[in-house]
Amino acid sequence: MNPPRRARRPRAHPDEDPVSIGEALGEVGEELGLPAPDAMTALSERWVEVVGPAVAPHARLRGVRDGIATIAVDAPAWATELKYQEETLKARIEDVTGRDVVRSVRVVVDPTP
Repeated sequence: MNPPRRARRPRAHPDEDPVSIGEALGEVGEELGLPAPDAMTALSERWVEVVGPAVAPHARLRGVRDGIATIAVDAPAWATELKYQEETLKARIEDVTGRDVVRSVRVVVDPTP
C-alpha cells in the first residue's frame, strides 16, 4: 500500500515565472535582516584580513543580522581589543562586503570553539 500523496499547493501568483532557490533564499534572508550570501562568503574567506592574523585564531564571525556583525572571542581580553578596534573593523568589513552591510560590531565572549 502506497502512502497518501500530499496535495500540491497552488502557486501564489500563477502568472509569474518560477524563481531559483538562490533567489528565493536571498529574498527570505533579506526579510530576516541577513546580508546577501556573497557578502557573507567574502567576509568568511577574508576573515584573517578583517581582524588581523594575531586576533583571527581567537575570534570567529557568528553572523550578521540587521547590520550588526556579531563576533565571538575566546577570552575577555580579545573582546576588549576588538571593542577598541570597532571603527577599524567596520572599515575593513566595508572593504570586503561593500557599504551598508555592517553598521556596528557586537563582541561576545564564548570560549567554546
